[in-house]
Amino acid sequence: MVLVADWVRLLIVCALFTGAACAITWFTGLTTPKPFLKAAVRAVLQLAAVSAVITFVLSHLGLTGAFLVLMAVVATATSARRTGAGRGGVWVAVAILIGTVPALGLLIVIGLLPVRGIALIPVGGILIGGAMTATTLSARRALDTLQDRKGEYEAALALGFVEPTAVRLIIRQPAAEALVPPLDQTRTVGLVTLPGAFVGMLLGGAPVWQAGALQIVVLLALLAVEAAAVSTVVELVARGLIRRTSPDIEVRLT
Repeated sequence: MVLVADWVRLLIVCALFTGAACAITWFTGLTTPKPFLKAAVRAVLQLAAVSAVITFVLSHLGLTGAFLVLMAVVATATSARRTGAGRGGVWVAVAILIGTVPALGLLIVIGLLPVRGIALIPVGGILIGGAMTATTLSARRALDTLQDRKGEYEAALALGFVEPTAVRLIIRQPAAEALVPPLDQTRTVGLVTLPGAFVGMLLGGAPVWQAGALQIVVLLALLAVEAAAVSTVVELVARGLIRRTSPDIEVRLT
């Protein structure tokens, strides 16, 4: 009976938060409620599915590796769709993985991250998710800037700059704005935010110092991963590997 009541309260709270997000964006004219409803439903269904299989996945190293690959594929597809780059959007996988794979490898090699599903999946998910966000934001800003400042780009070409150099001059600073959220998160950790790895370890009974040590490692790894992602996006856009399929395309929050 208690369990049923808990689920009812959970559903009510989830519905209230989703409804609030939809109402705020609708009445302020930011966007339609559709993307928030879709995101909420997907989150519920995906977490329900993962919850049903996660114990089995965590107990088999091969399945853990497959799950990490699935994370990377979904992150790539999500970021590629957000950039509006069409088939060329597959190149965002390079930006997402170029820092994530070495970071995970280093943590494993030096022994801070045990080769077990219970450790690999949460930390891998944090790094892949951070790289995905940085890639999406930097690619969108870079492509928008390249479109809006087309005149400056053409002027740079007229002055004798080769195309990649001309593009880099224009998009480097706007793309770097994607690093503002992770920098602020790192600066304010413990004062404003208590990230998931820290809270999860505390709830699991780990000593405070151990939870704090793991969290700072994850935060700094995330900072390096996102910096690598943004730098890679700048280079991919500069070399013409990531471009919008149409110069007038509008990427919606759907």
